[in-house]
Amino acid sequence: MNIAVYARNTKENYPGYLEKLLKLSSEEKFDVIVYKPYLDFIASELTNLQPIQTFSTSEELIAKADCLISLGGDGTMLETLEFVRKSGIPVLGVNTGRLGFLATVYKEDFEKAILLLINEKFTVDKRELIELDKTIYFNEVNYALNEFTIHKKESSAMINIDTYVDGVFLNSYFADGLIVSTPTGSTAYSLSCGGPIMMPDSDNFIITPIASHNLNVRPIVISNNKILSFKVRGRSDSFNISLDSRSETIKSQSDLQIKKADFKFNMINLEGQHFFETLRNKLLWGIDKRQ
Repeated sequence: MNIAVYARNTKENYPGYLEKLLKLSSEEKFDVIVYKPYLDFIASELTNLQPIQTFSTSEELIAKADCLISLGGDGTMLETLEFVRKSGIPVLGVNTGRLGFLATVYKEDFEKAILLLINEKFTVDKRELIELDKTIYFNEVNYALNEFTIHKKESSAMINIDTYVDGVFLNSYFADGLIVSTPTGSTAYSLSCGGPIMMPDSDNFIITPIASHNLNVRPIVISNNKILSFKVRGRSDSFNISLDSRSETIKSQSDLQIKKADFKFNMINLEGQHFFETLRNKLLWGIDKRQ
């Protein structure tokens, strides 16, 4: 098995993780491939540094790896999508960050998680993606795991977002913006704006307004077999769109169209893990501080 490692250059991703992985690779006979900028960042702190395979591009990762470990929080996990793309390489998230709905492995369980991984004690959770269709933006990575967002410029007035479902007019949202979330993204930006939590295998999109001027406008759940289209109007001559954490600025009156992508993102779900457990732990359900 060839295990790749992706991480940001942050102090939370200290060399100890890689050292433990390299030690296990020697004992259990698997290969390790490390994201080169991260390896360069921690190289001076590694003890007994040995030659290590690296990757810097999506093409290099896909050619070398059987699976990918994401060290960090959910933001880091989302970044791995740019590397695995349509390859189907499964990703395991180790949470060295904060909340971590996607990076579900606690850092204290790192070695245990690796042993489960190499002994194939896991299932693959296939997550739906959202795709920005017929676009010149975002280069080849015009899809997202969590959400597609339309947002006003930082200091501009609210915007009007005319929204259509399979060509049928739904509503004109007068708001700071609009989120279209996948079920995976239901615990992210959409949740903070009042959207519902959905099971990861729900075949739906959630349309959630951001600070709507009309207080009676609420999130709506629709089938992800629908095509959504938008036309944005406002006082500003441009506005922002984003796919997860990647953003572009586009001109007003631009037509936008999104749909379900024709491939999925494969998340590794280790033996003993379940989405319900993640919800209880991350949202502190069932904990009564009065007791």
